[in-house]
Amino acid sequence: MRTLVLLLAGALALASPVLTRPVSAAGPTEGAPPPYDSDLMRLAEILGALHYLRPLCGVTGEGQRWRNEMQALIDTEQPSETRRMKIIASFNRGYSSYGEVYRACTPAARIAVERQLDEGARLAHDIVVRYGGN
Repeated sequence: MRTLVLLLAGALALASPVLTRPVSAAGPTEGAPPPYDSDLMRLAEILGALHYLRPLCGVTGEGQRWRNEMQALIDTEQPSETRRMKIIASFNRGYSSYGEVYRACTPAARIAVERQLDEGARLAHDIVVRYGGN
């Protein structure tokens, strides 16, 4: 599992420069979302789920890691306020949806963690591969 965590973290780090867009002095402008927007929203949701599930399942030493990854994603993306709120809502949806289902770490919760790590790593990789040249 540690390998999956490192893969997701590495993929997010690789995605960071890719997702950066020039921003005018006035700040980000509202416009059409980038082509990777749905993947980014799903990635935010996954980060929220991991922020809830990892501590629930006794993973120690991460502290605010997944929330910090989310903040780094927002800082890199530099979205408009409207889009920023959508990204945050996706993170919160991931956190709260698992909070409604799991009150204790069960075998199903452990499987959910594995799936979230796998999907998050795949999404981060796909964003870098598909949109890295833009």
